[in-house]
This record gives sequence, structure tokens and C-alpha cells, in this order.
Amino acid sequence: MTAGEIKDLLAAELNVELAMKENATPPTVLLSAKDLKQATQKLHEDERWYFDMLSCLTALDNGVEAQTIDVIYHLYSIPFDISLALQVTVPRDEPVVDTVSDIWATANWHEREAYDLMGVVFTGHEDLRRILLPNDWEGHPLRKDYQEQEKYHGMNVVYDRNDAMDN
Repeated sequence: MTAGEIKDLLAAELNVELAMKENATPPTVLLSAKDLKQATQKLHEDERWYFDMLSCLTALDNGVEAQTIDVIYHLYSIPFDISLALQVTVPRDEPVVDTVSDIWATANWHEREAYDLMGVVFTGHEDLRRILLPNDWEGHPLRKDYQEQEKYHGMNVVYDRNDAMDN
């Protein structure tokens, strides 16, 4: 089954119009945030394609001008050897999508990373907290407008190699 056929069947099941991202590898279906949960459940449970693996979940800041963040899910069906990506675009000032950690357990850590570094909130996540940075860290470092704090608990955050060489 091709990605286009999966997209068409999924659109019919959800009773929505879906689009494909042109020339994307893997083939990428564009979804709204409101359709994400139902689409991922269907992609995971349907025996016609059975996407049993979430390989990666990432977030991409489209910048201050675009005012959006993309959340991208890379899925793989082991039994059918099919790769598919889903892309959801959310407003930068309120980046919220439903969790898929109840569908694929690996999403737990992926979603926490996207929350920590990009500020994406995953509604329904059982333990949404920072995973790489301390809980009291300010901001989300992978956002394009991130301003690094100068000090953290009295320590310099910005590393200056010349200062280190002098000591």
C-alpha cells in the first residue's frame, strides 16, 4: 500500500481532507492538531497498515515571522515495511497537541524533549516535565528567538573559551 493510498483511506475514516507534503521523505501527511489523536490511533490499530513503531517525534520552529511550530511524527510499520510521517502545525504562542504516549510508549521521552527544548505542550501526557534541562531553566533553547540567560544559580551560562584558558 502506498502512502497516498493510506492518506486517502485515513481521510475517509476520519471524514476530513488530508494533504501530502510534496517531495518529502518519508512521505508526509499533513494533519490538524484536532485530528492527530484519532489519526494516530487508526494508524496504529488498523491491520491494513499497522504502524507499530514511532521512530521519532520532533518539533521545528518555523520562526517568529511564520508564528508556527511543526510537530513531526515518524512512523514505521514493521510487518509491512512502510514508513510514514505525520506533520501537525500549531501556533507558536500556544503550541499544544494531544499526547500519543498512550499509543506508542516511546513517545513519552520524545514528547518530554519537545516540551523541554521547544515548549510544545502535549495534552494528556502523564509526566510532562523537562528531561534535559533543570526544572527551573528559563525558556526553550531550540526556539529561534531563544535568549540564553547569563547566569544560572550564580554560574555563568555563556561559556567563553578565552575566560577558561585564563584560569
